[in-house]
Amino acid sequence: MTPNPLLDFSGLPRFDAIAPADVWPAISQLLDESRTLVGRLTGPQVPATWNDFAAPLADGIERLSRAWGVVGHLHSVNDVPGWRDAYNAMLPEVSRFYAELGQNLHLFARYKALRASAGYAALTPAQRRIADNEIRDFRLSGAELPEDRKPRFQAIQEELASLSAKFSENLLDATNAFAEFVDDEAELSGLPDDVRQAAREAAEKEGKPGWKFTLHMPSYLPAMQYADSRRLRAALYRAHATRAAEFGPVELDNTPLIRRILALRREEAQLLGYANYAEVSLVPKMAESVPQVLAFLRDLARKARLFAESDIAALREFSRSELELATLEPWDVAYASEKLLQARYAFSEQEVKQYFTEPKVLAGLFRVVETLFGVRVRPDSAPVWHDDVRFFRIETPSGELVGQFYLDLYARETKRGGAWMDDAITRRRLSRQAGGGIQTPVAYLNCNFPRPVGEKDGKPRPATFTHDDVITLFHETGHGLHHLLTRVEELGVSGIGGVEWDAVELPSQFMENYCWEWGVLQEMTAHADTGATLPRELFDKMLAAKNFQSGMQTVRQLEFSLFDLLLHSEFDPADPDAGKPGVLDLLAGVRREVAVLLPPEWHRFPNGFSHIFAGGYGAGYFSYKWAEVLSADCYAAFEEAGDPFDPATGKRFLDQILAVGGVRPALDSFRAFRGREPQVDALLRHNGMILEPVA
Repeated sequence: MTPNPLLDFSGLPRFDAIAPADVWPAISQLLDESRTLVGRLTGPQVPATWNDFAAPLADGIERLSRAWGVVGHLHSVNDVPGWRDAYNAMLPEVSRFYAELGQNLHLFARYKALRASAGYAALTPAQRRIADNEIRDFRLSGAELPEDRKPRFQAIQEELASLSAKFSENLLDATNAFAEFVDDEAELSGLPDDVRQAAREAAEKEGKPGWKFTLHMPSYLPAMQYADSRRLRAALYRAHATRAAEFGPVELDNTPLIRRILALRREEAQLLGYANYAEVSLVPKMAESVPQVLAFLRDLARKARLFAESDIAALREFSRSELELATLEPWDVAYASEKLLQARYAFSEQEVKQYFTEPKVLAGLFRVVETLFGVRVRPDSAPVWHDDVRFFRIETPSGELVGQFYLDLYARETKRGGAWMDDAITRRRLSRQAGGGIQTPVAYLNCNFPRPVGEKDGKPRPATFTHDDVITLFHETGHGLHHLLTRVEELGVSGIGGVEWDAVELPSQFMENYCWEWGVLQEMTAHADTGATLPRELFDKMLAAKNFQSGMQTVRQLEFSLFDLLLHSEFDPADPDAGKPGVLDLLAGVRREVAVLLPPEWHRFPNGFSHIFAGGYGAGYFSYKWAEVLSADCYAAFEEAGDPFDPATGKRFLDQILAVGGVRPALDSFRAFRGREPQVDALLRHNGMILEPVA
């Protein structure tokens, strides 16, 4: 009998051999083994020490988490019926196991005994941090609940896991279900050549004439930004705004899922003795309380509102006077903004895009990583899940392996939207039984960029990325570096493990700053047709436009953050038929408070807000802005040093932020790097929102 490839932990995942049929037998076996291990380690003969209890438990459970991580990854990047069915069939079983684990009083007692023992002081800082985190997490998992309430808590965890998966699947299916076919070439006016060609190839693939536009970002965004056809923009906007809502197939409507998720989260919080889910969410985060976060968001909104109102007033005036649009509709905003950008700064995003060719962008990204952190990035080989995927290794200057990562850049219909990093293997020191030595980390970096289209001189033209795409790639690479450059040797706090959720965006947002450095862009651009580097004159225009509409963009993010936090703190998710305000009512109230641009009544933003309903950001979306304060302040240290690649500052960022993982509180790591408390000034300055004092 052929061994199950999901049970092979000797190296990298065997994506060339793993099939949906492998999931049930492999995960079932690992669940059985894990339960047996837990039973043995909680027996009276096993002392509550690190080496006898905590380390073997982490080693044993890692096999399950690695295998299930592969299954979850394939569900995200190859969401075909076979993988969807295999994932969903095992999801309740895996959820049940982790819920049982979190409520196991014997395990909980062992960790408490470990912390109370004389040996606790002799543990490493990483080991002590893990023990402390475990005790905290047992409490959040319902370990201290009365026995008659534990089954209900477990049932909530299982249902929430299934609902989150269904939310994501509905959104992907609703996105894939829509297509706008254009037969009249006049409707393509304004669209760049590569966008037209991609739309033509998409129609040809289905054997249809004309051009096909979809809701996938490489098709949707440029159409909204460049299409002169107001009809086309309006059709795409409405389809995107109403995805997975009551206007489409009932089986893809996320509305009932939202209500159920919110109700279950509130019930979970109340079982644990908290007033609401937001309070639960904040326990393992840097932020201390819901009022503190609300005050932070509203203070930032007050500072940004003046700039946002100025942005929207300028856009409306330009639309009236230059575009002859009597009313600026939501489907006009991206289009009018691009026209205003061109008029004000004499360049277009499309012009810039031709310089960011994939080979040069990757080479430039890797050069930044190498220069900042003293490593080398090299191509590597491994089995992959799609021909699009590439694989790389990070080495020390002497050639020692530090970590590896998969890079999956292009959008596909079977791949969930957005961009994200996930861990495949986490760095740790292996036990003697496992051969000793260091297990090197491996990461997945996933984006949804347009793939190459067309030819030049008989060869395929390289993919070209917008500057926003490049920023996204640097962002996800920052997450990857946090995982890959750790020096921690204990699983629970290695890489991004144990890092507070509202600090995990620090390295990712920090890396975005390098997309605005002239020395970096010189080396990472080559025009798709001429090979010329980005002209300094064009870069200066980009820099001048860097904070174009930053006020509007800031209040939009604050709108999402406030909506999320209020939804999980003050909102009552009881049946709306009981006369209570609904989710959309809450969102409307938030918009009245902070927004400067209101969407149509039929807009169903919550139905596509996968970050909070399917992505782990529930009551935590504020983390982007919270961590942006930290990341901007960290980058300011390089500005103060006078060099974005200052070696001493780069080494300090590596040593005090990236390398330490979750060994200590993130605020302590920030203080160790910066030598003081964080300040919001750098963020406001980087976003052009510090007003000059009046003389």
